[in-house]
Amino acid sequence: MGVRIGTLDGDYLRFANNPKMDCEHNAGALIGLKYFYEFTGFANVTGGHLFMILIGLFFIFLAIKYDYEPLLLIPIGMGIIIGNIPMFQAIDFNLKLGIYEPGSVMNILYSGVVNGWYPPLIFLGIGAMTDFSSLISNPRLMILGAAAQIGIFATFLGALWLGFAPPEAGAIGIIGGADGPTAIFISSKLANGLNIMANGETVKNLIGPIAIAAYSYMALVPVIQPPVINLLTTKKERLIKMKPPRAVSRLEKIIFPIIGLLLTAFISPTALPLLGMLFFGNLLKESTVTNRLADTASNALINTITIILGVTVGASTQADVFLTTDSVLIFGLGAASFIVATAGGVIFGKIMNWLSPKDRPINPMIGAAGVSAVPDSARVVQNMGLQNDPTNHLLMHAMAPNVSGVIGSAVGAGILLSFLM
Repeated sequence: MGVRIGTLDGDYLRFANNPKMDCEHNAGALIGLKYFYEFTGFANVTGGHLFMILIGLFFIFLAIKYDYEPLLLIPIGMGIIIGNIPMFQAIDFNLKLGIYEPGSVMNILYSGVVNGWYPPLIFLGIGAMTDFSSLISNPRLMILGAAAQIGIFATFLGALWLGFAPPEAGAIGIIGGADGPTAIFISSKLANGLNIMANGETVKNLIGPIAIAAYSYMALVPVIQPPVINLLTTKKERLIKMKPPRAVSRLEKIIFPIIGLLLTAFISPTALPLLGMLFFGNLLKESTVTNRLADTASNALINTITIILGVTVGASTQADVFLTTDSVLIFGLGAASFIVATAGGVIFGKIMNWLSPKDRPINPMIGAAGVSAVPDSARVVQNMGLQNDPTNHLLMHAMAPNVSGVIGSAVGAGILLSFLM
């Protein structure tokens, strides 16, 4: 009677009948164990995999220990770990196994990132959660949200200078807006690895590094912004108290998303997927007759999309494609853009204060909230205001440039798309 034993032929185990039952059987068992080992993570792990896993663990640590954007960093951190579990690669058959292999669940979910489906749904939830009252009561503060977008265009120029192709530079530039969903949206259009430029050059797939950089700096708002604010403002300026915002009527709240949509969409039609959903979500909230829809958009929907988006983006950062020179440059540009955006808002806040009537001063610190990291930037300004004067509450004032920054980053993304697509 024969027995099937294994022989290692290339990467594959082949079996054949052989009457020699003893030594061949043992040899077959050893070869089988070796074959099994070659498919484990232990056999395929690299230093890059371990480094990325440490980054994932670091994200989770920041979220739990310091409460830095836990709703974002925990899904992303876990996704990074999932994406960097090493797997055997069947190179001979040009088939890359892993969580993103064709037809896999993660591949299907990640298509929402690649095709830009998730960001508009997140904007719908943001709109349903956002109260624009502070902006409506003092519309001049919208200028601060626009001023902070200087970070987008400064980063765009910096990326061009470093040798990135124009579409890639446009996608990298949006990191300066500190808006993760917008960064993913524009990256899916400009830097998804499928675009071909006029000279025949293929644009790189930079969605993973750009998304991770954008969300990382959003989480680090409490770390990055205070030193910039302190550097650019005086003690006297930080003590400025602003007049309380006026009460806003229900009619104004209902009209605002309609007028806001018409104005911004006509300025930047290519940003309509984001702006349309943002103002639609806000109308659901402020109309007060669609509370069930507003509640779903601001809770169940945005929470579900945030989970899927965070995990799939994190899992796209496999070491072999993420640990590159481009990724290092993107993170460096992201840090610079965030600093420039914060500085732009603060400096313009100083200018507005100098030009404002004496009875309507502006605390320049609220300009830092012009980046669209809602509501973290506004909270940073509030905390700094209280540190300098325990009676100086700036949160409501800071929310005006903060929410206008969301609108401004979407408009900025639309302008870049108009020129670069």
